[in-house]
Amino acid sequence: MTEKTVSEAVNYRRSVRVYDSEKPIDITVVKKCLEQASLAPTSSNMQLWEFYHITSKEMMHKIAPLCFNQNAARTAQQLVIFVVRKDLWRKRAKANLAFMDKTFGVDNPKSEQSSREKVARNYYGKLIPFTYFDIFGIFGYIKYLMILVVGLFRPIYREVRNSDMRVVAHKTCGLAAQTFMLSMAAEGYDTCPMEGSDTWRIKRLLDLPFGAEINMVISCGIRKPEGVYGERFRIPFEEVYREI
Repeated sequence: MTEKTVSEAVNYRRSVRVYDSEKPIDITVVKKCLEQASLAPTSSNMQLWEFYHITSKEMMHKIAPLCFNQNAARTAQQLVIFVVRKDLWRKRAKANLAFMDKTFGVDNPKSEQSSREKVARNYYGKLIPFTYFDIFGIFGYIKYLMILVVGLFRPIYREVRNSDMRVVAHKTCGLAAQTFMLSMAAEGYDTCPMEGSDTWRIKRLLDLPFGAEINMVISCGIRKPEGVYGERFRIPFEEVYREI
């Protein structure tokens, strides 16, 4: 099977609701597409995501009813659950600082640090904790009020409340999910992103911690002709495009 170009993959990708049970898909190919998904853009390189690749038929049978038994879930060959892990921000910040050590060296005196190193270490050591730290949403609103005042005088980053950071984490996880679906399309495999699911029960089934959140469930397989529900419809491009 010849891999598609980016443009070909974008045009080939459809949300497929019925998959061919006679055409299995290769687990290693799906895993490779997930590895490519991990290269998606991510806010501050925090990578606050996890990918749960469901290949067990028993587990899939348990998940399908939690996706309301929609055809895309019932007929899928495999499933991938994209999970947001905003609660891992401390661990991810430390991982970035460890990468700084690998890149620039360990325990460099500030007098010997390049401007790039100083900025990077300050970013992950001070700015990220300031942005992500919160206690029951209280500190987030204190930060928000501080920024409202500072923002009167200069441009400033304003998304510092817990709800704001949750949106940021879900946006970047969505970028990974889209990258995965395009990678699958390039391989000639099909997907369907399913937001219609009981995320609480799926979270419990996967034994995820309290701070984890389900971003979306993506079914995988090879389409049947009836699996694509009609021609693609999009609002005319001229209605959504603005050149300034």
